[in-house]
Amino acid sequence: MKSLVTGANGFVGSAVTRCLLSAGHEVRCLIRPESDQSNLNGLPVEISEGDLRDNNSLKRAITNCENVFHVAADYRLWVPNPEAMYDINVKGTQRLILAAAEADVRRIIYTSSVATIGINYDGSPANEETPSSLVEMTGHYKRSKFIAEQVVRHLTKKHELPLVIVNPSTPIGPRDIRPTPTGKIVVDTLRGQMPAYMSTGLNIAHVDDIAQGHLLAYTHGIAGERYILGGEDMNLLQILHVIDEIIGRKTKRINIPATVIFPIAWIMEKIALITNVEPRATIDSIRMARKKMFFSSEKAIRELGYQYRPPIEAIKDAVTWFENNGFCDQYISPPTRIL
Repeated sequence: MKSLVTGANGFVGSAVTRCLLSAGHEVRCLIRPESDQSNLNGLPVEISEGDLRDNNSLKRAITNCENVFHVAADYRLWVPNPEAMYDINVKGTQRLILAAAEADVRRIIYTSSVATIGINYDGSPANEETPSSLVEMTGHYKRSKFIAEQVVRHLTKKHELPLVIVNPSTPIGPRDIRPTPTGKIVVDTLRGQMPAYMSTGLNIAHVDDIAQGHLLAYTHGIAGERYILGGEDMNLLQILHVIDEIIGRKTKRINIPATVIFPIAWIMEKIALITNVEPRATIDSIRMARKKMFFSSEKAIRELGYQYRPPIEAIKDAVTWFENNGFCDQYISPPTRIL
């Protein structure tokens, strides 16, 4: 069978592509002509150049495909032009789902995000039923993904689509070519550029486990349902300590309150508007960091058979990949690593 994967050259998309190939799927990859295709090097895939903003390219890509895995998204915590993000994440998703419905595909897996799910302010893990609203979404990325998921759920019900939603938590692992905001934390720590931290928390999952969760959702997921694909909850200091342990370094860090970082982030954003270079910290990222983004994957474990490995394995794989691919050139005097 042939499956279309959007964003197949990206971090999560390339992991999903590999997972599908291992399961015996033929894979067609929808990617933008100018995008980095290095994550697909050596893979037996068919390339279909196109864009989520181009209906004709979407229809071409879906032709003769039985399944669609919509993984592509504009994932940035700062954008000089927010309209472009909404055009891709919301309108682009709508275009693709409607094209898939018209083509009468067998199965659609839509990659949403835990960003669309509410947070329990007592620090307990949230699940698929934890309430959320648009006003609670911090930043354009979260807002665009929230709106997109609402659109997807509406279309699924209206057209009775064979569509399953997956909500990955925070992926870590190899092939983070951009890198993602979390990948940047790993790289900055390797470079010795993380002398401070905020009291925040993330749910850490290996990107390959999340990819396997996509396949499980395809096989066992119930149309119209959504499933959190996560791992283990960790606070930021724990994550930094794990990286230090892997590379055999001990680093003393200070805890900086958000009130101190807000004005710094504000200045960085103003500079970014002039330079058009993404700032190291943004007001939205600081606002998000004030929350512990903890989640439970119990539903996916129970209904899909989803499993996840310890987060140290994900972080080790990320460290190895970043080191081997030139992301840590500023990293001086590497000590003995724990393997």
